[in-house]
Amino acid sequence: MTTATEGAGPATSRTPASSVAPPVAPEDVVDDLPAPTRLTAGWLLLGLGAVLGSALVGLAIGPVTVPIHQVALELLDRLPLVTVDSGLSDAHAAIVWEIRTPRVVLGLLVGALLAGSGAGYQAVFRNPLADPYLLGIAAGAGLGATLAIVTGAGDGVGPVDAIPVFAFVGALLAVGAAAALSVRRDGTGGPATLILAGVAVAAFFTAAQTYVQQRHADTLRQVYAWILGRLSTSGWDEVVLLLPYAAVCGAVLLVAVGALDVLAVGDDEARSLGLHPRRIRAAVLVAASLATAAAVAVSGLIGFVGLVVPHGVRLVAGVGNRRVVPLSLLFGGAFLALADVLARTVQSPAELPIGVITAFVGAPFFLLILRSRSAL
Repeated sequence: MTTATEGAGPATSRTPASSVAPPVAPEDVVDDLPAPTRLTAGWLLLGLGAVLGSALVGLAIGPVTVPIHQVALELLDRLPLVTVDSGLSDAHAAIVWEIRTPRVVLGLLVGALLAGSGAGYQAVFRNPLADPYLLGIAAGAGLGATLAIVTGAGDGVGPVDAIPVFAFVGALLAVGAAAALSVRRDGTGGPATLILAGVAVAAFFTAAQTYVQQRHADTLRQVYAWILGRLSTSGWDEVVLLLPYAAVCGAVLLVAVGALDVLAVGDDEARSLGLHPRRIRAAVLVAASLATAAAVAVSGLIGFVGLVVPHGVRLVAGVGNRRVVPLSLLFGGAFLALADVLARTVQSPAELPIGVITAFVGAPFFLLILRSRSAL
């Protein structure tokens, strides 16, 4: 009896075990996280098929139509250890390889970078309406290109086209200004502050661009042609310029997808796993901004790709960044390649600015997102 009484005394004075939260170990956090939506082989094959299909359509369709099956055989003939007679004439082969192939590849790269950047921004800001031009990138690039055109530097210095260079510098200046203005005196900042800083920077750069245009009215046609976006290329120069940025920025976005999925649950869970939320967000923002700046520098201002494609992928494939980011890269390239086909065929032999095509698709889609409760 004494033993029972002594055992009961301390038990009644203790706090109930259920009211004390045990320490959380990192492995327990992992178990509590929702199962990530991984990229399956089926979705990967579908994305690669979309890229291949859009490339074939882009190579076959234009002011001069080339049979698509002959284009496919021509591509097979260029593979190692494969010999196939495509039946293309020398003139058609020249059109496919010297004129259309660089343009299609450029469209795939630009679309992939814009859509991948949009997916990165939406993951960082946790907002499906985030867009690559959020930080004033478009305004900065527009001002840079305008300065190149009105000063005559756009005519080129030797083999170098100054318009992409000026646009790239302007885009980076805009991103840097937005990042600097978003930091408070105590050294802190957040996504909302960064967005507001981007809006302010965009307004300033747009005002400066308008002033420069009014001072040089004779260049308005050339400036607006660039602002509305185009994929015109005289060779592989633009592709070579863009390819390193596409490789590096795309790799950073793909490597960060797992960490972005953890951040979607919460910063505390991320820290308990040894991740650094601020560093991850900064790396993704830098990669997305650099990718957008490079794409804008060679293609002009092409809107809505970074909004439409990631959100469309999210609707049909799921919300996990392991699936959204890589599929946005693939479907973004396919989307812009097909948009370019419409741009050069709707009013053939004249061309519509590709930004007009993407706006016709993107504006109604944007309105649908606004009306969707899931996006608010």
